[in-house]
Amino acid sequence: MQAHELREMTEEELRQRLQETRRELFNLRQQWYAGSLEDHNRLREVRRDIARVNTILRERELGVALAQKGAAA
Repeated sequence: MQAHELREMTEEELRQRLQETRRELFNLRQQWYAGSLEDHNRLREVRRDIARVNTILRERELGVALAQKGAAA
């Protein structure tokens, strides 16, 4: 999923997406260890999706903190 698509989501949707991708990563790792994983590139894609979601959540968290700090000054 692209970053601009994720930025259009609400925070609740992002947290849901994060939970789903972490579950998918767990399942892919289980397949990897069992030797039944067919698409090895999917591991990399899922890890990057998790990083994207975490980055956007953190940006929003810091954006709120900076906005509050700016309003207080």
